Amino acid sequence: MLDIKFIRENKKALKKAIEDKGLKLDLENLLDLDEKRVEMIQEIEELQAKRNKINDEIATATDKQKVIAEGKKIKDKIGKLEPEYKEIKRQFDELMVQVPTIPAPDVPKGKSEDDNVEIDRWGEIPEFDFEVKNHIEIGRDLDILDLEKGAKVGGYRGYYLKNEGVSLVMATMMYAVNKMIEKGFGPMIPPTLVKEFALFGSGYFKGVEYDGEVDEIYQVATSEKDADGSTDKEKKFLVGTAEPSLLAYYADEVLKEEDLPIRTCGYSQCYRSEIGSYGKDTKGMYRVHEFMKVEQIVVSKADIDESDKLQQEMVNISREMHEELGLPYRILQICTGDMGTGKYKMFDLEAWMPGLDRWGETGSASNFLDWQARRLNVKYVDKDGNKKFAYLLNNTALPSPRIFVAILENYQQADGSVKIPEVLQKWMPGGFKEIKKK
Repeated sequence: MLDIKFIRENKKALKKAIEDKGLKLDLENLLDLDEKRVEMIQEIEELQAKRNKINDEIATATDKQKVIAEGKKIKDKIGKLEPEYKEIKRQFDELMVQVPTIPAPDVPKGKSEDDNVEIDRWGEIPEFDFEVKNHIEIGRDLDILDLEKGAKVGGYRGYYLKNEGVSLVMATMMYAVNKMIEKGFGPMIPPTLVKEFALFGSGYFKGVEYDGEVDEIYQVATSEKDADGSTDKEKKFLVGTAEPSLLAYYADEVLKEEDLPIRTCGYSQCYRSEIGSYGKDTKGMYRVHEFMKVEQIVVSKADIDESDKLQQEMVNISREMHEELGLPYRILQICTGDMGTGKYKMFDLEAWMPGLDRWGETGSASNFLDWQARRLNVKYVDKDGNKKFAYLLNNTALPSPRIFVAILENYQQADGSVKIPEVLQKWMPGGFKEIKKK
């Protein structure tokens, strides 16, 4: 969410951002609604002041009935204006949450993922002297993945990890958490069941409220009991990443500039309805409803150059992990039309997946500037004593399913076994170095 004053002063640039991001937003309508909103607030406040004055005058008035009648007229007028104002405010709020962050000048212009730009690549795409299997076949042959039973019990996109598959995935998570700690990111295991404000604040709702038709979030239907035994009817949701929980930790806080940047990472289970991905990657573990992930976030002071450096710092950590895991990867700079509404700049990492014969996204780093901070009310006091909204950034450290896919497919051997990347071996039970057929 942006400041309405900024929107008015940067109307031309914002109209260009709306066009470049492929959004359907009538900015002029928003600004007209704002004018009406402000006028109605002023009118209501003036009427309330008159009503208060009349209330004070009643006791000493010579003609009390006349004063009371005047007060009733004002009360009736306020009663008529307030619903009108609420409707104007509702329309205004719905449009305000759709106003995008203006993309960085170096963001490629484009309409879809087809227009993203590859800016770097590392490692050689492996060549095999045997018939390559995909992770589904490897997982079945090694008895470490069961998709059939997963679908039976968990439904579409369900899966069971088994035996050494469990050890491999947990090893990647331990490796990622420890890498984050080494890089100065404070670790957390955050809530995965959260209130509405955390998801709205971080931008995971398209509008003001949750819409199950478009938001790829699971809402929990069951109510719960508060400490006093009363029923808590507040809506609760399952997070799709630790990002909303980590960012909401700082909601309504006023931080100190000298404490910034704050680097935090979170390990969590993640849940995604994948509504917008209907029909895509319907087999295997590439796109699933629940998985584990290590996420990193940064709370930065309001300085674009510093936030750019911090974003690159996070991307470089992801680079380092992919290289230590021995996974060929490329980096894409995401174009305007493939970026979210609130994003200023975005990079994706994609690992090569031989069994799928394509690149697959294994990381994503985004800089939102103050778009999320305004929604979550995350501020800091600068050295001059001024309160400012912080800049918020996030990046995937490692997602469990896609790294699992990439390791199985890149490290498969002719005899059907899979080697364990050296950097993960210390996290494997007994330090074993490969997964063999039973």
